Amino acid sequence: MAFDLDRFAESSVPVKYEDLDFSVFETQPLDAQTLRSLRYMCDVEFHTSCFLRDLLVTPSHREEEAGGFMTMWNREEFWHGEALSMVLARHGIVVDYDEIKAKRVKLGWTGALGPLKQSVLSNLAGTDFVAVHMVWGAANELSAVAAYRRLSALTDHPVLSPLLQRIAQQETRHVAFYTTQGRERLAASEAAQKVVRLVMSRVWKPVGSGMMDDSEVVHVMNHLFGGRSDELDKLDSRIQKLPGLDGLTIFRNAFARLGIPA
Repeated sequence: MAFDLDRFAESSVPVKYEDLDFSVFETQPLDAQTLRSLRYMCDVEFHTSCFLRDLLVTPSHREEEAGGFMTMWNREEFWHGEALSMVLARHGIVVDYDEIKAKRVKLGWTGALGPLKQSVLSNLAGTDFVAVHMVWGAANELSAVAAYRRLSALTDHPVLSPLLQRIAQQETRHVAFYTTQGRERLAASEAAQKVVRLVMSRVWKPVGSGMMDDSEVVHVMNHLFGGRSDELDKLDSRIQKLPGLDGLTIFRNAFARLGIPA
């Protein structure tokens, strides 16, 4: 079934949490490990504007559907960050925009030259880059859905769990777009299949990598997925269903490189 971009745009709204009683956190606070993972998730959501910046210099921005989707995707991810920051604030953790900006500055020339590097490499790949973008996005969003649902189940909290489930539900629409686009582009080009296989097998890392300290990436991924080989296999199986990507184990490979036992 084709992804309905118009319907997606019309129904794009901030994740709802006004009906949830955040005062419950005063009597049922979250543990330190959960808060650490939530902070990571919050920062990643707020950094989406940087991902969008880098993508706007690639062939993707010239694609009408991709360009339209990225606009809505960017603001939905920002709203997710806002919701998570409200939870963190209830625990005395203030997500300060100056601090987020400092993390970007800390990347130095790596961050500043990101758009230039992305532009050069993606334009060399031409239209095949769009297929890479779509499959990469699918992997990121699939892992985001799994992460939110996993943390919801781990905490089983009367306020946090339904909030995370609502965020995960919105993320599933992002998955639908990326997988639909990825499937179409891979089916139409064997060259795209080869490029995507090469990039995803060797380069893909969990979302947040390169932006967050390696110690934070390892903590969050281990907290949520360590020892969860079944979960990693499910994620890999979703990518393997795309044309020409059978046998790929990008999640297993990425976690092994991080030293996280499956």
